[in-house]
Amino acid sequence: MRKSEMKRKTNETDIVISLCLDGVGKYDIDTGCGFFDHMMELFARHGRFDLAIKCDGDTKVDYHHSVEDIGITLGQVFKEALGDKKGICRYGEQMLPMDEALVLVSLDISGRSSVDLDIDIPTEKVGDFDTELTEEFMIAFSRELGLTLHIIQLAGVNSHHIIEAIFKGLARALAKAVSIDERFADEVPSTKGVL
Repeated sequence: MRKSEMKRKTNETDIVISLCLDGVGKYDIDTGCGFFDHMMELFARHGRFDLAIKCDGDTKVDYHHSVEDIGITLGQVFKEALGDKKGICRYGEQMLPMDEALVLVSLDISGRSSVDLDIDIPTEKVGDFDTELTEEFMIAFSRELGLTLHIIQLAGVNSHHIIEAIFKGLARALAKAVSIDERFADEVPSTKGVL
């Protein structure tokens, strides 16, 4: 089983994350933000990742530090759980409808971080979650994992639906990318020999 657990403690956050890539979608999430808990639960369930997140953050300020630092730590645990990346499919994509919203997620576990978001979330908040933190999470997560990530919003007017489609799409695309291609289980999927 490909697993990792990591702790990150700063003056702003105290985070523990454990991850099993080959899970069934079990989760135990406490980020301090109800909406972000919901997104991380969807992420675990739709990716079939077993995921536990505990974050004590400076939420009296806002959720910025918590969301960004969870993105950092989650990227690190994914990277560690993947090890040398032998046998992974590497690429993943998902077209995800969520009611009126439609989002395309395409990604490559390339070892290089690149994020291209073409999204238009119409409100500044969903509940008490600042919607701009969606982008902050994606940047932090991709940087630490070494992920090339493209997210394109094709339709949507409801902020909750758009963000939910983004996180579900990310989870399902990642599930494809981290899955093992048994035909090439002992090979790193790159002509360079490393990712």
